[in-house]
Amino acid sequence: MKIRNRLTLISSATFGFVFIIASVLIYISFYNSSEKVVFKELQKTCLLSGIYYLEKDELPHYEHSAIKEQFEENIQNDIVRVYDLNDKIVYGNKEADRNINAKNLDFIRKNKKLSFKSNNHFYYGIFYNDNQGDFVVFVKTASEVFNSQTNRLLVIMIIVLFAGLLLILLLSRLLSNIAYRPITEVIQQVNLMELNSLDKPILSSNTNDEVQNLITTFNNLLSRLSDTFSIQKNFINYVSHEFKTPLASISGNLEVFAQKERTPEEYQKVASEALENVYHIEEILNNLMMLSGLKTIHSENETFRIDETLWNINDKIFEVYDNQEILIDLEVEDEKLLSVKGSEMQIQLALYNLIENAVKYSNGNPIKISLSESNKQLQILIQDYGKGIQKEDLNYIQQTFYRGKNVGNIKGSGIGLSLASIIFKQNNIQFTITSEENAGTQICLQFPKL
Repeated sequence: MKIRNRLTLISSATFGFVFIIASVLIYISFYNSSEKVVFKELQKTCLLSGIYYLEKDELPHYEHSAIKEQFEENIQNDIVRVYDLNDKIVYGNKEADRNINAKNLDFIRKNKKLSFKSNNHFYYGIFYNDNQGDFVVFVKTASEVFNSQTNRLLVIMIIVLFAGLLLILLLSRLLSNIAYRPITEVIQQVNLMELNSLDKPILSSNTNDEVQNLITTFNNLLSRLSDTFSIQKNFINYVSHEFKTPLASISGNLEVFAQKERTPEEYQKVASEALENVYHIEEILNNLMMLSGLKTIHSENETFRIDETLWNINDKIFEVYDNQEILIDLEVEDEKLLSVKGSEMQIQLALYNLIENAVKYSNGNPIKISLSESNKQLQILIQDYGKGIQKEDLNYIQQTFYRGKNVGNIKGSGIGLSLASIIFKQNNIQFTITSEENAGTQICLQFPKL
């Protein structure tokens, strides 16, 4: 069942149930209040009948005549009977009524009044004390008018109920269409989507309701999917590029080498170059496996000196970039802060990637690495004064295989920062990066307390 049909059915059923309950309560209330009105009128007629029949000998003629007029005016469709102490009818209609018995008369003599409904009549009786003796006055009236009114109300309520149900069905259908319209628009937009348009968000009407929350959530999902496809595309490009060079070198050298006999020195040179390319491929695979979580490097915690690690990295960087100046500034007074806990090889790999990036994008300017104390914790700042990172790239720069738009011809894979981010997270090291284009980049590392 479609949502709009379900909404229509639920709203109609709810309205019908509430209306039926309300109708029953209204009918019962009207019925009870109408009965009370009838009995109250009968009580007045009883009292007027008692005065008319039993006070004739005590009232002046003109007063009794006035009472008589009122009595005749009120008695029209009523039947009055006045009983004495012997349960005999002394005034009014002399015909006996089977619903008025000795038990009812005794009850009235004790309790002063009695009212009840039987068959198609209402009965009301009162005890009347007079100088002639004690009497019971009973008034009986037909319930035709009462039944007619209540039945008419019942018919009206049934008609209103069915008319109301029909109206609520139409209104519910209309309202459900209006409420479902944003969902219909979303479905239409999703059906028109293709893989190359995942970066385009679904347009919404800003209804600020659950549908808007659904659209926002779906757009976030689309954004993540778009990023995933982008990463996948970058990954394929990266792997094909990085593997192509060493494989081409290996295959090219072997093809040339196989054309004629070579000296042992030439064999050794080709083997060395091939082995170097194999190691390069293996390094790429290790990085990829680490990024995907398939491999961890020395995940055990160990305590080591971070300043010594930085000097080792500096030596390795100098072997590759011998003209680059790196300034290491040690401003830590408490020597214990230099001893950190974590995976030394992981942290060394992450720091090497960060420092190498700083060197590659420094435009030949010096690199400054400072170790200081902040909130009784070790803080390392890596500052370069080179290309910097464009503002729009900062939010994505830590994604795998993502490279800034201003890298130019500088070689890179887009793995270094993402790999470093994962390593620092595993070792509980806070990692933040700030940058300004053409002014440089600063990386801040906050190490946990031991």
